[in-house]
Amino acid sequence: MIFIRSLIFNILLYSGIIFSCLIGLPLLILPKFFLRKLSSMLGWYFICLAKFILNTRVNIIGLEKLQRSQKFFIASAHQSMFETFVYNYIIPKGFFVLKKELMNIPLFGLFLRKLKCIPIERGKIARENLNFSQQILKNISDGNTLIIFPQGTRVPVDENTPLKKGARRIYENLKIGCLPIKLDTGRVWPKNSFFKYPGEINFIFKDFIEPNLSGDEFIKKLEDSFYN
Repeated sequence: MIFIRSLIFNILLYSGIIFSCLIGLPLLILPKFFLRKLSSMLGWYFICLAKFILNTRVNIIGLEKLQRSQKFFIASAHQSMFETFVYNYIIPKGFFVLKKELMNIPLFGLFLRKLKCIPIERGKIARENLNFSQQILKNISDGNTLIIFPQGTRVPVDENTPLKKGARRIYENLKIGCLPIKLDTGRVWPKNSFFKYPGEINFIFKDFIEPNLSGDEFIKKLEDSFYN
């Protein structure tokens, strides 16, 4: 039964992605509002597939913490592909810092650029590239919300992977607060697995991390948010 559910889920999921790309192509010449709406609908579609095909419920806990007057960015745990799409539904005007190679994917890369995602190369944040920080701050000043994955890759459930230095550099350079998100998507969608499982997925908005802490204090609080 799990095999059948997983097969149907995967077929519908990737069909939905391809269909969205085709629908999104003419939206590239329109204001990005329309492409954001399409991305949000795709995230909602992922949640519906999880509910009706996998019998998996998605819980979003603490969403009200997004309503803040001061500037901030989001740091999320990362366990599956699920959250990368669902965040387009949960978080209005979200944009990602992502690997440069993703921008080179035909068509998909055009959508990422339209949505103001920012590509990086390995080592670029470590060199404290000024232009990189300026791009992020401009996007945030325009009302967008930065989303980063400090673990750097998808991490199995219950594995406490040390966070990458890039998260610390972003916090220190931007000098704004951080809203962490803990999740457990890997229980339903394990890394590199064809099989998807029934159950519950929890997105938990944790306590806000104020700006101007030391880098070590920030990382300690962020790790506590992810792993405790």
